[in-house]
Amino acid sequence: MLKRTADYIVFTLLGLAPGSRAGEALDFFLYDTTKIFLLLTTIIFVVAVIRTSFPPERTKRILSHKREYVGNVLAALLGIITPFCSCSAVPLFIGFVESGVPLGATFSFLISSPMVNEVALIMLWGLFGWKIALIYIGTGLAVAIIAGIVIGRLRMEKYVQEYVWEMRVGNAGIVEQGFRERLVYAREYTLDLLKKIWPYVVVGVGIGAFIHGYVPADFLARWAGRDNPLAVPVAVALGVPLYSNAAGVIPIVHALMEKGMAIGTVLAFMMAVTALSLPEAVILKNVLKNRLLAVFFGIVAVAIVFVGYLFNAIL
Repeated sequence: MLKRTADYIVFTLLGLAPGSRAGEALDFFLYDTTKIFLLLTTIIFVVAVIRTSFPPERTKRILSHKREYVGNVLAALLGIITPFCSCSAVPLFIGFVESGVPLGATFSFLISSPMVNEVALIMLWGLFGWKIALIYIGTGLAVAIIAGIVIGRLRMEKYVQEYVWEMRVGNAGIVEQGFRERLVYAREYTLDLLKKIWPYVVVGVGIGAFIHGYVPADFLARWAGRDNPLAVPVAVALGVPLYSNAAGVIPIVHALMEKGMAIGTVLAFMMAVTALSLPEAVILKNVLKNRLLAVFFGIVAVAIVFVGYLFNAIL
């Protein structure tokens, strides 16, 4: 229905020729924008209702008293229901550290939250199908858990800025809400989140539409195809300077896959954009000392490159 509507607007009402660069780009833009916003509105509302049972105070209390590896797993899973971009996840990351959550578990959350969440899941499912969606979610969780465990085992607490340890988090009480209040909260949260991410969606779909309509397939095949052994690290390096959340980068990923980029390379690019970014590094610089910041980016980048090569080899 959505595809037919987009085709009608572009090729009938506007009179653009099917197969033309402008027509294909605009058709891609209208169809993907509409589908993505419908998916986002539905899933964010549902998850927002679920999240009312897990306020930050309760979440921190659950994670603070778990064994090391269990805490990493729980923190990574928590990222699925906290759809933050890499920068907005930092304040909760600080709250975890302040409240005594092990450092490795806090990093598992910091990686998982922007990279693995319900926004990424539903958009990937809608655009690529359930297999690609589950592959991405599974590998993203694995990267978050393993990287957090490695950082935790390195015992690098001394490389957290001293003022973070000196701060204290208020123990605000958890206010239970009735179902009506939860629905009101979910509606307001959904509208607020959509207001924040809609520019990323529009820009992301716009870039994806341009790639879909105007970038020749052989251009991408030359530098990011299976025959290029450096395609994965190049994609990761290109992704780090970009700053976006899953909503903004997935339309670009969709266009890159349609142009023939290998699935592992595409997944690595998406992970780099969402989990590693220069703005995130700037914010974290105020929380972490240089050595820990470098270790964090290095471990995650190596893990993402490994994932890219692995899935290029098996898919």
